[in-house]
Amino acid sequence: MRLGKDRPWTTVNLRLPNDVIDDLQEIAPMLGWSGYVPLMRAYVGQGLRKDQERLDGSIVAALTESLRKQGVTDDVISAAVKDAGLKIIVA
Repeated sequence: MRLGKDRPWTTVNLRLPNDVIDDLQEIAPMLGWSGYVPLMRAYVGQGLRKDQERLDGSIVAALTESLRKQGVTDDVISAAVKDAGLKIIVA
């Protein structure tokens, strides 16, 4: 569903400096984008996914540390993380 073409959309008004828009318009075709708006969407999506991964990793790291403190072995933690399809991110 996340990457589906039929996802609902919301219009957002965003104020940006003129020089930023000029730069986006200049670089978009160089990167193969049809215009600067799709490029902006891509930038927002990339930043969002990066932050989600970082924050999800923080939660997993905090949980694994808590489990270790409660005496759960690393083997059990690793098996559970793998079973859940997660990654342990060491900070």
